[in-house]
Amino acid sequence: MKSTLVRLAALATLTAASAVSYAQERLADYRLGPGDSIKVQVYQSPDLTLEARVSESGVINYPLVGRINIGGLTVPDAESRIAAALKANKILRAPQVNINVTQVRGSQVAVLGQVQKPGRFPLEAMNARVSDMVAAAGGITPQGDDVVVVTGVRNKKPFRKTVDTRALYAGKNAEDVLVQPGDTIYVSKAPVYYIYGEAQKPGYYRIEPGMTVMQAIAAGGGITPRGSNSRLQITRKTAEGQTQQLSPKLTDTIMAGDVLFVKESIF
Repeated sequence: MKSTLVRLAALATLTAASAVSYAQERLADYRLGPGDSIKVQVYQSPDLTLEARVSESGVINYPLVGRINIGGLTVPDAESRIAAALKANKILRAPQVNINVTQVRGSQVAVLGQVQKPGRFPLEAMNARVSDMVAAAGGITPQGDDVVVVTGVRNKKPFRKTVDTRALYAGKNAEDVLVQPGDTIYVSKAPVYYIYGEAQKPGYYRIEPGMTVMQAIAAGGGITPRGSNSRLQITRKTAEGQTQQLSPKLTDTIMAGDVLFVKESIF
């Protein structure tokens, strides 16, 4: 019993340490913005503790120092700037500053495209992820793609990443990236194909990963008694924009934009 408790305690310690490390890693990437609430603490100088809100111009008023512009800085950079101000004003020789972001208010992320409620949404937490913002927008519509695109700026350079929501459902949290102020999440329409001719339910249908011609016909209700699954034709556009006619096998893969024509049986 005692050894079990020891193992559980060790596991809890390791889990907590991992969580702290993960949170600190995310914290290092976040850039402070107007409306953010922060708590500034200086090692062994409790009288210099400050709780403040970043102004619209990105400034906080710090005791004995005055106005310090920290807007747009990462948390470590903001800590360094405050430490430099304390040193420059001869308040401390070697200040060790720590900033804790207590509330994110002024930052927003746009979620657009095939979601239930497109718009701009505030970042209410420092560790907000793509899934959090998509959920805030009401989720993806039935017409939406499984892959969403995140764009923004990281390290003063354009940032773009595609996130497969199916991987998120499978528990692959590495795909669920951290969002930052000013990011845009776009959900495009899911790729579709078209089926007509001797199909039970002609129309357009969503393409599922790896969908074959046989599965595409089944999604369209199957073939009518007058049709033939050996007399099929696919009209497909090439990358150069040219149109080509194909005679597919039932095991061939359907591609986005394909037009599948089921011909009548010759008998």
